[in-house]
Amino acid sequence: MFVKSKIEGAVIWNPSQSFIEKSLMHHYINWLKEQKGLTFADYNTLWKWSVEELEEFWATIWEFNGVKATRKYDQVLESRIMPDAKWFTSSRLNYAENVLLNNQGDKTAIYFRSETTKRKEISWNELQEKVASLALSLKELGVKPGDRVASYMPNIPETIIAFLAAASIGAIWSSCSPDFGANSVVDRFKQIEPVVLFAVDGYQYNGKLFDKSAAVSQLQRDLKGSLKHTILVNYMEKDQLEEKLDAVIPWDELLTQKADMAFESVPFDHPLWIVYSSGTTGMPKPIVHGHGGMLLEHLKYLRLHKNLTPDSTVFQFTTTGWVMWNLLVGSLLAGSAIVLYDGNPSYPNMEVLWELAEDTGITYFGTSAPYIINSLKAGVKPKEKYDLSKLIVIDSTGAPLTEEGYHWVYENVNEDIWLCSSSGGTDVCSGFVGGVPILPVRIGEIQGRQLGVHAEAFDEEGNTLVNEVGELVITKPMPSMPLYFWNDDGNQRYYSSYFDTYPNLWKHGDWIKFDEKGSCVIYGRSDSTINRAGVRMGTSDIYRIVEGLDEIVEGLLIDLEVLGRTTSLYLFVVLKPDQRLDDRLEKKIKEQIRAQISPRFMPDKIYYVEQIPKTLNGKKMEVPIRKLLLGFELQKVINPDSMSNPESLPFFISLADELNAKQKEKLF
Repeated sequence: MFVKSKIEGAVIWNPSQSFIEKSLMHHYINWLKEQKGLTFADYNTLWKWSVEELEEFWATIWEFNGVKATRKYDQVLESRIMPDAKWFTSSRLNYAENVLLNNQGDKTAIYFRSETTKRKEISWNELQEKVASLALSLKELGVKPGDRVASYMPNIPETIIAFLAAASIGAIWSSCSPDFGANSVVDRFKQIEPVVLFAVDGYQYNGKLFDKSAAVSQLQRDLKGSLKHTILVNYMEKDQLEEKLDAVIPWDELLTQKADMAFESVPFDHPLWIVYSSGTTGMPKPIVHGHGGMLLEHLKYLRLHKNLTPDSTVFQFTTTGWVMWNLLVGSLLAGSAIVLYDGNPSYPNMEVLWELAEDTGITYFGTSAPYIINSLKAGVKPKEKYDLSKLIVIDSTGAPLTEEGYHWVYENVNEDIWLCSSSGGTDVCSGFVGGVPILPVRIGEIQGRQLGVHAEAFDEEGNTLVNEVGELVITKPMPSMPLYFWNDDGNQRYYSSYFDTYPNLWKHGDWIKFDEKGSCVIYGRSDSTINRAGVRMGTSDIYRIVEGLDEIVEGLLIDLEVLGRTTSLYLFVVLKPDQRLDDRLEKKIKEQIRAQISPRFMPDKIYYVEQIPKTLNGKKMEVPIRKLLLGFELQKVINPDSMSNPESLPFFISLADELNAKQKEKLF
């Protein structure tokens, strides 16, 4: 029930008793009472039990969800150490098998639309037949358990089929979206040495065709040390291609054989996929997740927290390079139909996704906070034009959702809708905090911690904070934490990425505030990682391009994504003596980033500076300068005595004053 209020923290929606009783969270609570003799007064007591009795909780998730395994586990958790926790020891299973357990015959499993394809449907039977056929073909090509299978494809049904086929035979999946430039993809795939590459020849975005034939050719050349086969999906007309692709196997040729569906039974911690999360230094981090960890976490997260069932039709706007794609695929574990969209969410106008919701009967609409805010700014009022009567849930992720975003949803989409804001990470391929279907929605707040996730806010000394902003820290292990980083000698990068600040505790890199109810607010990144609508990129990826230009000595990249502000990506450059920052150079910088990384990471503003602020040992001061520009007091974030060039500070102090004066004008 919608409740009109403009006060931050006030209830804006209450689940009806009927909504609560139909939720899987409610069924799980009743099941715990009937099967385990456990009774909980409210969600907070349930959450507290789930993190205090961690082993018992995860055992019930296995049992409640009916996990299919060829061998059950001996022990849920060997010890509560982080990292290197060993879960569900000795068990054997397969993620893809648990997906296809839900085969519902001729019922639609996948809806697909793109800027060029109006509508396509794939039934559960067709999905399984194609997965079985492709899996057999991959085996005949010599693909074995543990081999890496890479994908350079957009959000299309073929990508889902290829993933499930690879997973079914125990191969390890890894995906990059084709909006990433070839060099950026090589940086990722070369680390993991794939034997097979799935690719498209091109795609359309925002009404424009993007020919990727040259990029695919480059991938073939740069990965030739390991790559044995390239499988090509023709997504463009051949006469539109810039160059002919050689040594490729057409997708259709691998789907000609009829085959029985078979699954490789693998250990719980057998690698399922490798995803990438970039830090501020070095190459992108290849994060390895296991079959079992992903299966248990997705069953918990998608069924209990997102309330997905076989009656759900699930949409998530995402590319295949964002972890939300992995979660969208995971929705099949709940028996839900999934909706794929390949294209610009604002092409030909801002209403295209709402029309899609009506056309496919979407019940669960996953989007990003920036999309909601852009809809608000564009004056879109979906409920006045489209039948959204089947829509039950809007899930916002990728960035903090402002109060205005909450109001826009209830006033312009549906008054009786569950709006849940979620936050998690590529690192665990799930959420830390997010929706709880039996709790009210409060303006500007995330409903609560996820079950089994012992999330807290810490100060710099490691003290727990309540009603104060601190670092998001996970203090107990989760099954979906990375097994390791690929080719990470002694797990050094893995440890330094999460466990350096608070020994044996996971620091995620977000600012968060919890209140005494367990509700929370995410305030943005606490480190210098770039977050553009949920897709994260390390500054080092951009520096390699910017600092490779002849005109530039070095650069500093600052992402000002934080709650309550318009997200802005600022680039500061030091130029060679004979150069100046003009329109030509600005265009060149942006075009290089567009071509080699992705259009989403082009800076919003570029500044010329004489020096980049650095520490005494010559490290760029990304985090301190970011905090300064966000309005933190200078003396609390920067000590000039610890700098090699304190004379570089006046420019940034002046810019911080200017930015924060503008922010105050907006507020008052």
